[in-house]
Amino acid sequence: MAGTAKRGLFSGDGIAAPLRHALFRRIWLASLLSNLGLMINGVGAAWAMTQMTSSADKVALVQTALMLPIMLVAMPAGAIADMYDRRLVALAALGIGLAGATTLAALAHFGLVTPNTLLLFCFVIGTGMALFGPSWQASVSEQVPAETLPAAVALNGISYNIARSFGPAVGGIVVAAAGAVAAFAANAVLYLPLLIVLLLWRRESEPPRLPPERLNRAIVSGVRYITNSPAIRIVLTRTLVTGIAGSSVLALMPLVARDLLHSGAETYGLLLGAFGIGAVIGALNVGIARQRLSSEAAVRLCAMIMGVAMAVIAISRSPLLTAAALVIAGAVWMLAIALFNIGVQLSAPRWVAGRSLAAFQASISGGIAIGSWGWGHVADLAGVAPSMLLSGLAMLASPVLAFLLPMPPVGTRTEDAELLADPEVKLALTSRSGPVVIEIEYRIDADEARAFHNVMQEVQLSRQRNGAYGWSIARDIADPELWTERYHCPTWLDYLRQRSRSTQDDRALHRRAIAFHRGVDPIRVRRMLERPFGSVRWKEESPDRTTATEVLPVAGVSGGST
Repeated sequence: MAGTAKRGLFSGDGIAAPLRHALFRRIWLASLLSNLGLMINGVGAAWAMTQMTSSADKVALVQTALMLPIMLVAMPAGAIADMYDRRLVALAALGIGLAGATTLAALAHFGLVTPNTLLLFCFVIGTGMALFGPSWQASVSEQVPAETLPAAVALNGISYNIARSFGPAVGGIVVAAAGAVAAFAANAVLYLPLLIVLLLWRRESEPPRLPPERLNRAIVSGVRYITNSPAIRIVLTRTLVTGIAGSSVLALMPLVARDLLHSGAETYGLLLGAFGIGAVIGALNVGIARQRLSSEAAVRLCAMIMGVAMAVIAISRSPLLTAAALVIAGAVWMLAIALFNIGVQLSAPRWVAGRSLAAFQASISGGIAIGSWGWGHVADLAGVAPSMLLSGLAMLASPVLAFLLPMPPVGTRTEDAELLADPEVKLALTSRSGPVVIEIEYRIDADEARAFHNVMQEVQLSRQRNGAYGWSIARDIADPELWTERYHCPTWLDYLRQRSRSTQDDRALHRRAIAFHRGVDPIRVRRMLERPFGSVRWKEESPDRTTATEVLPVAGVSGGST
């Protein structure tokens, strides 16, 4: 029986299956220690703030300072993770966090920490983790095979919440025994294992076929992809709302321990530990929830249970009852966040994975940062218990969003399609030549016109999220069977990128559109240069930044419709 259970855990879809892969296992264990350090640091910072000020606003701002950088830095961090070696990006990010933690520990040792200084260095540490997150999460797909990716995502959540389970309790003991300076120093030391593991990782990556985008263009590409991806857009909105409604649990926990339970740092640590234990339980049951419930049903149930648990925390004056409510709240919180994360991971293709995950991080962290600030203000005005009650009511009401933004079904990971052959070119082009105009002509039977038009609305989103703009579909008034799809790409290099970004789902959608075409001749594709005598340069004599290393297509056979 035990052997069967063990095989189930480590089987292809078991929660522990990714741990069979040595690289993932080493990084996971090292990240567990790093997360433990962050939890200890968070306890030290929050409790140090309660000792320096009685303002609930200032105490709640500790959580905001740690989370706000993720909202602010997430999209550039995601673009950097997609543009450069993710291992090197992660190492640089950890270096920033280590520098912030070391400096904070040194200042605390010499008694130079003030409330504003504490918030500043919490912000620096949060900035390092904001840069680290997208590169770390996007590289998970390089560490495990596709069939174990959902389990790997859940395990990363478990790593964080195992640390949340024990870290706060350890942090409370450390703070009580040696003060906040010891907590800050422990955080700095626990960065080192993850730095060493990443230094030893020999990451294998194929050299890109096309030159990388510049940072500003990469950010725009990521925003454009998300804007034109309804599934990701809905998940991010629901994540933001959940973060705002549920953030009071973490933000006000020091005040719950101090004001409602009349206890000290040890109780605060134990309460956060209870929340973390619940989160581990929730992460372990992600697979079961995905099998038995739809994404919408699971998220809705989690919100309702958490709302009730938050109300219990508000009215409880017993540490035992509060801890029990926190176990339940932690379980459903982690389950909901893991479902949101998996939804983004499986919906984003590899080329934009870092930016999509960065947007997810921005949504949850931004929600927590905004909510922590807001619930802190409410606590200052009305008290801790009313603030927690209002937050619980907001969480209970959040499933109403399902009427406007129902959670999309989550299937398997979106896989990249095979690259298309370069189109035939007889005009001298540079990578900056453009804009490029693409026109595709279809012949459609009159009785299928409306069905074809409906499919083309989906094609529009597909083109736009991969880099096209100015998309339109037109019908010839003199020849009603003739339809013309038209769109632009800024430059020739952008067009080549747009062709290389299609997923298998995109390609299947394009084949659905082509299947409507009637007639003996295939669909006709025109690719035209809108500025035929020069590129995007203002003057002919302006230097072109094209280098010999940039790829330009040679004459060849076009592969695909565009």
